[in-house]
Amino acid sequence: MKKMKILDGKKIALEVIENIKKKTDENGIALKLAFIQVGKSRAGEGYLKQKKKACELAGIRFELLGFKESVKENVLIAEIRRLNKKRDISGIIVQLPLPSPSPIDTQAVLDAVNSQKDPDSLSQNRFAKFSAGRSIIMPPVVSAIDHLFSRYRIDIKGKKVVVIGSGRLVGRPLAMWLLNNDATYSVLNTSTPKISTFTKIADIIITGAGQPGLITGRMVKGGVIVIDVGSGYKNGKISGDADWETVSKKARYITPVPGGIGPLTVACLLENLTILNQQKEER
Repeated sequence: MKKMKILDGKKIALEVIENIKKKTDENGIALKLAFIQVGKSRAGEGYLKQKKKACELAGIRFELLGFKESVKENVLIAEIRRLNKKRDISGIIVQLPLPSPSPIDTQAVLDAVNSQKDPDSLSQNRFAKFSAGRSIIMPPVVSAIDHLFSRYRIDIKGKKVVVIGSGRLVGRPLAMWLLNNDATYSVLNTSTPKISTFTKIADIIITGAGQPGLITGRMVKGGVIVIDVGSGYKNGKISGDADWETVSKKARYITPVPGGIGPLTVACLLENLTILNQQKEER
């Protein structure tokens, strides 16, 4: 078996951001990204800090609009519609997940974002374009994985791919991407019985369950490729779904947490923003 290689998403992310900065400077483009945050969480604050730093490096203005957890759905939607009309706002991000339990319909809030200002690809309009192969951008996490696979020459055709997590941020867009790329795949979640039945035969595992230590070395075969999109806290530290100590010993390629998919996903979000503001798209 070949020696394990770390997939360095952080390095690629810096290259993507440098390219964004170069393009915006050369073309005199002024971009501004508005973030809507409802309530506060330890993980959410970390993500926002990372996105703000990336915006600063890329020369993109960052605006944060914070709301209390008690905010009403109609207030959020009204604010998004106001931002849609502002010419100086290039894109709008609704920080997920929204507080739970909550009477707010998350999809209704996401659908209020104009598709031309939706670099996260979370509105149904934008996701429908992606699913139909008519979108000029991909959801950030899909774009990040596509960047990694391209850089490290990882081919998904003919491989058994297992995706863990079926949510709107990871599982759903990845399933559509894999389908459109003729991959053989299974989509699981933490309620799937005997996950190891699937992971033990997988050539590629993409996990975004947000459950530290969910995947152990005993659950994977030698030479597996592990893309860890999950992020949670274990013993006070950020950890991925894959148990690094045991899984890395058997993997051919693996992404670290932190420093793997996270920073590259943020960079791809900003890349989407520049594409939406530079290219016209068929309606």
